[in-house]
Amino acid sequence: MKRRMFLQTVAASAAVSTVASCARSTATGSGSASDKPIKVGILFSQTGGLEIVEKSMSDATLMAIDEINAAGGILGRKLQPVIEDPASDPRIFAEKARKLLLADKVTTVFGCYTGASVKAVLPIFTQQKGLLYYPTYAQGNECPSHAIYTGAVPNQQVSNFIPWIMKNLNAKKFFLVGSNYVFPREMAKVAKIMLGQQGGTVVADEYLPLGHTEWGPLVGKIKELKPDAIFSNVVGDSTVAFYREFKNQGLKPTDIPICSTVTSEVETAAIGPEYATGHYSSFPYFQSIDTAKNKEWVAKVKQKLGDKAVTHHAMECSYWQVFVFKQAAEKAQDLSPEKLRAASLGQKLEAPGGPVEIDPDNGNAWLTPRIGQCQADGQYKIVDEYKEPIKPLPYVAYGESEKNLYCTAAGLNTKKFDPTKS
Repeated sequence: MKRRMFLQTVAASAAVSTVASCARSTATGSGSASDKPIKVGILFSQTGGLEIVEKSMSDATLMAIDEINAAGGILGRKLQPVIEDPASDPRIFAEKARKLLLADKVTTVFGCYTGASVKAVLPIFTQQKGLLYYPTYAQGNECPSHAIYTGAVPNQQVSNFIPWIMKNLNAKKFFLVGSNYVFPREMAKVAKIMLGQQGGTVVADEYLPLGHTEWGPLVGKIKELKPDAIFSNVVGDSTVAFYREFKNQGLKPTDIPICSTVTSEVETAAIGPEYATGHYSSFPYFQSIDTAKNKEWVAKVKQKLGDKAVTHHAMECSYWQVFVFKQAAEKAQDLSPEKLRAASLGQKLEAPGGPVEIDPDNGNAWLTPRIGQCQADGQYKIVDEYKEPIKPLPYVAYGESEKNLYCTAAGLNTKKFDPTKS
């Protein structure tokens, strides 16, 4: 899609949303009139090892809800958040998701950060015919019928990253490291495929438990093998221990750079910028994006959460996906999950990080790939970025392309891709 056409359709969508929001509607999921608040679930960890990331995602979601309510709500009704703390545990995510859908009877749920938590809740949303808006970069290899994914997929985060690392950092030998669950392992699988295509080699592929803090032996192995670069999918508070141990053992980013798909501004603040400076990350959003829209949003975040607050990709997606929900409800004039998901497809808006669109085929988001290098202040200098958003291809590592889609609105084409054999 050409950038001019993309921006025109974003503007047109915003105009339609404005008209719809001016008209009071009595539509509800059951079709009956009601002035009762629209209950929506908030399912992000407030405690546990993932709190450092997920609390900010919850905060961003609530910010968007406050803004929508201040402007009159949706279909003449205010949003009422129902907040649950899944405590960084996939089992509790499943329990809380079931409660939100069955006991609280929420219209939709905004939530989840890790691939493990999504895997835990998706069967519940499918069984109960609910709807999840999931704002985190994902490993792909999924085609859910009861969710909208607004974070990056591998072709928006890895397809650009691996070739850039090899060319600009002169890297051939890669050490892969991650937390031991589905997202890091799937991202490593994608990286291996792409490295094979680009002529790179993998000298090690290591995993430690989520929340693990003893990184001495693994960093020692990195020193021993001397890779050209580290491709990191380490998640949560394990990131803090990993980066600090890396520097404490005398390793430098000028010798062996850590190239991460996970370490954003919020993890960097927890790590300490002095431990992350010089390393690289790949995300569609960085706080340093130099646009009026982003500067305005960052200022609002700091006003709401304090001067030390930072913004990051998963937080930004958590914010703007609530407005996708708003636009979808106004288009559908119906709050049933099935109608909301259908109306979410094709929605466009101008997010803090630039124009975005929910892909009509697979329910993922069109996003702009970017690569940043950590600076001494904990912010990321953007060293590479695409000129415009690109179509999400959740199965890109397995041969999916724009002309050969595996995941469409009709579901996964198992004749093209059999997930049991991946």
